[in-house]
Amino acid sequence: MADLTPTPDRPGLHVSKPSPNTPATGSAVCHCGATATATGDNQVKALVDGYTNNHGPAHNRAGR
Repeated sequence: MADLTPTPDRPGLHVSKPSPNTPATGSAVCHCGATATATGDNQVKALVDGYTNNHGPAHNRAGR
């Protein structure tokens, strides 16, 4: 399987939760240069919400 971790050359959001008994992990890289990582289900949900609202797709909606 390909490495799906976002990088400055391939910005995006990646979330992993291999099983119900392990904590989720996430990483995000935006084309604006912002980066973030999170571990734990609640923290990863906050990462996804923040990325969606303030980076990635939000930049396209704002025309930036």
